[in-house]
Amino acid sequence: MQLRTLFETGAATPQQFPTADFPEIAFAGRSNVGKSSLLNMLVGAKQLARVSSTPGKTQQINFFLVDGRMRFVDLPGYGYAKASQKDRREWGKLITTYFEIGRPIAMVLQLIDSRLPLQESDAQVMQWLVQQGLPLQVALTKVDKLKQGERVRQERSLGEAFLQLGYRGNCIMLSSLKGTGKKELLTSIFTRIEAP
Repeated sequence: MQLRTLFETGAATPQQFPTADFPEIAFAGRSNVGKSSLLNMLVGAKQLARVSSTPGKTQQINFFLVDGRMRFVDLPGYGYAKASQKDRREWGKLITTYFEIGRPIAMVLQLIDSRLPLQESDAQVMQWLVQQGLPLQVALTKVDKLKQGERVRQERSLGEAFLQLGYRGNCIMLSSLKGTGKKELLTSIFTRIEAP
């Protein structure tokens, strides 16, 4: 499936956000979790979102209009140690503002690296999203890098950690390289945007 997708704007301030006239799917995750690769895989395009070998490349909120009926919102990656404190503060302020000003958010997709134990930055963001009552969906990325046994162990271990943080939903297993989880995630997205 290829989704008709148009890059609308990169916003460095809330004043640059587009009009809030479509349901939005916000993509959140650590800087090197594979957000850009996932966006490209979901819409069937190679270069919609720039994939960089340098973590922390996205320093603004990028808005994409999808199929003329929803937006994908690519949030700056969090947890990147080499960014200056000032930059991290500015990005954090921008993201918090995005969540707090009443945008039509149908889903926040938090991407977490399936190969790692739960990172402190992931835990802090998840806890905050849960506390805000935002419509959270968690997905584990890069599952193709795990052997089957490791994958089962990681899914169980991370799932228990998520429960302690108050997340009660399911986890979608993703691989942008192999397309794993694409259908399940798109089904979840379309269900959310069509909900009354």
